Amino acid sequence: MIVVTGGAGFIGSAIIWELNRRGINNILVVDRLGTGKKWLNLRNLKFIDYMDKSAFLEELTARTLPAEPEAILHLGACSSTIEDDADYLMENNFRYTKQLAEFSLKTGCRFIYASSAATYGSGELGCSDSQKDLQSFQPLNKYAFSKYLFDVFAQNKGWLKEMAGLKYFNVYGPNEYHKGEMRSVIHKSFEQIKQNGTIKLFKSHRPDYEDGEQKRDFLYVKDAVKMTLFFLDNPRLNGLFNIGAGTARTFNELALTIFSTLQRNPKIDYFPMPEKLRSRYQYFTEANLDKLRAAGFEQPISSLEEGIKDYLTNYLLTDDPYLG
Repeated sequence: MIVVTGGAGFIGSAIIWELNRRGINNILVVDRLGTGKKWLNLRNLKFIDYMDKSAFLEELTARTLPAEPEAILHLGACSSTIEDDADYLMENNFRYTKQLAEFSLKTGCRFIYASSAATYGSGELGCSDSQKDLQSFQPLNKYAFSKYLFDVFAQNKGWLKEMAGLKYFNVYGPNEYHKGEMRSVIHKSFEQIKQNGTIKLFKSHRPDYEDGEQKRDFLYVKDAVKMTLFFLDNPRLNGLFNIGAGTARTFNELALTIFSTLQRNPKIDYFPMPEKLRSRYQYFTEANLDKLRAAGFEQPISSLEEGIKDYLTNYLLTDDPYLG
């Protein structure tokens, strides 16, 4: 049995979609659905059971699950970069991950967990997953700190020799619709164009960046899934690894690609970034993929243009935008 925590979420549900495409349905989905639309991500997927995250942890600890997990893909977390409750983040992102990791180490269950590129902070120290200077990075928000803290804890304990931590960069694509303000700029921009024909982007508040020239590593979710399952297919590969496209692109390039794909005339409105975000905003991220490639991942990665075209054409512009 494969356990996918956060299985109703964005990347988690995409992973289940790909497992289903491989003919694998022996999957336990762990999540907390709440009152939103996250449940829609599960409608087209096949799995044997669903459990609330608290019930799962209790049964895992008591060893009363219907079957022993052969692998836990831990994608569940609070991913909001503006979440202000540090206690909640520490409980949900740090302590919960610790408990799942401890179980996996005791039982020999494969453990793959989601870290984040947000752990790299401003990006001024680069985005290398070499692990040599892990504690030198300075996360810019509480979410990033909760993720960073487990990476450091696992390294100090020697756990990273027995599990894989994946530092996801800016992932976008189908099944992200429930994420509210944490949706990708691609999805937000698509909705803005539908409403008034204009894409809104943050102004730059640094003199070394023009408006819209801030750069991010944008990764299509289907590529994120391929990279994630590479570590399921290769259980002896452990440590921290970047999960990104490997190429930084500007928000202006992103916006123009969306307009071009929709065959619309470009219209971009730059507006001031909220004060509370300015000190925790990443102006540049770019995944160094040398370690991933050296580990044997050879599959091609979609360009921003290719990813946006597939996302818009095969999902956002259709009657059913969900994977399945």
